[in-house]
Amino acid sequence: MRRLWIAFALVLTVSFTILGWIGTRIYEEAPPIANTVVTTENKVLIESNDIQAGQNVWQTLGGMEVGSIWGHGSYVAPDWTADWLHRECTFILERWSTNEFGNEFQKIDNEKQSQLIGRLTTIMRTNTYDPSNQTLTIDPVRAEAFEANLAHYTDVFSNGKTDYAIPRGAVTDPIRLRQLSAFFFWTAWAASTNRPNETISFTNNWPYEPLVSNRPTGDAVVWTGVSIIMLLAGISAMGWWYASRREAEEKHAPPREDPLNSWQATPSQKATVKYFWVVSLLILLQMLLGVITAHYGVEGDGFYGIPLSKWLPYSVARTWHVQLGLFWIATAWLAAGLFIGPLVSEQEPKGQRFGVNVLFLALLLVVGGSLTGEWLSIHNKMSDTVSFYFGHQGYEYVDLGRVWQIALFAGLLLWLFLMIRALRPALRKEGEQKQLVALLAVSTGAIALFYGAGLTWGQHTHLSKVEYWRW
Repeated sequence: MRRLWIAFALVLTVSFTILGWIGTRIYEEAPPIANTVVTTENKVLIESNDIQAGQNVWQTLGGMEVGSIWGHGSYVAPDWTADWLHRECTFILERWSTNEFGNEFQKIDNEKQSQLIGRLTTIMRTNTYDPSNQTLTIDPVRAEAFEANLAHYTDVFSNGKTDYAIPRGAVTDPIRLRQLSAFFFWTAWAASTNRPNETISFTNNWPYEPLVSNRPTGDAVVWTGVSIIMLLAGISAMGWWYASRREAEEKHAPPREDPLNSWQATPSQKATVKYFWVVSLLILLQMLLGVITAHYGVEGDGFYGIPLSKWLPYSVARTWHVQLGLFWIATAWLAAGLFIGPLVSEQEPKGQRFGVNVLFLALLLVVGGSLTGEWLSIHNKMSDTVSFYFGHQGYEYVDLGRVWQIALFAGLLLWLFLMIRALRPALRKEGEQKQLVALLAVSTGAIALFYGAGLTWGQHTHLSKVEYWRW
């Protein structure tokens, strides 16, 4: 057992060392956020903090649950980074083609097209960000493209777009629409602008956009293949190692008596029954919302002719579908652990039933409060700041507002406390089973504590850093 525990600790150490190293790289190499964006003619296009404010607007309306950024999120609506980048590129090419050759870009000859694409690639990939004053300077034609894209997204989010499952009135405030467009612009800038002294963009040339030479890098292709091969090789090696061990082939005699033959449910175990009823209810609701969410991909503003999007828009349905999945899984974990605890230790800690009931009420509060807050946020019933705390954070799997997120973490800590106090008698006993109980205690701590990684960012944290901690 000592060797196994040492191997377990070694795996954890190596894993978290790699995670820490990757996290450090992400913090060091995250694309900079310009304080202001100006043209070479000194016209201010994006003002101070507009990009961060635009990120908050995107979060409030559902974030990753309606469209995606850098490939993360829903695909009923477009990937806004790819969409903005392509629209900006095509606008510039059309403007140049019309001004210089008097014709549409697609109607000029290949040589002229190549000439314009080469110029476009140069201005889009050249890094003109000045870290000394946090200012990004761009060509005036990009400012024109910005205004054209702003008009397009104003129409999409104000008037709605059935093909994207975005209802009318998703965002109507002109200031918030401009901030939202500023955020989209920045994500496209990071995706197409070269890192300092390198020939790849801040996002390693993602998304694919041949008009600005955004193509998969050699490293991306190689390491994608290597990671898949290592995964399959690791699984195969584990299977081979297990099959080759003599112990794996030994047949153990069953116990003489059924260990549960004389078992009787304790008060705290009986109190967990309602958890499992809630799990069943949440699974049913998630399945129904899954049907509705999938149907929005066909009929973006309704459900078989019923204008459902007025009350339950796609972003709400998808948010609830994802969140209910997490909630029923978490509730099942908690209930199973609370049921198993007294069974393992063969003792019922004093006050355990009370703790189980308190935790149940806390779970109901988090589930009901977070789902309500998400609905209010997407229906523009909250400001962007209030939405972050009580409504919608906008990040898939951690959509719930920060207050509900903290409450859920507190509930997990309460569950950890209830679990450890139930397992303590078994941990004090000597014998082979103690090692298994210890591993159960460690896994219980992992379930409860790992959720804390979702509390490491704030309302205005850089998107790259949020992505690291979110995953």
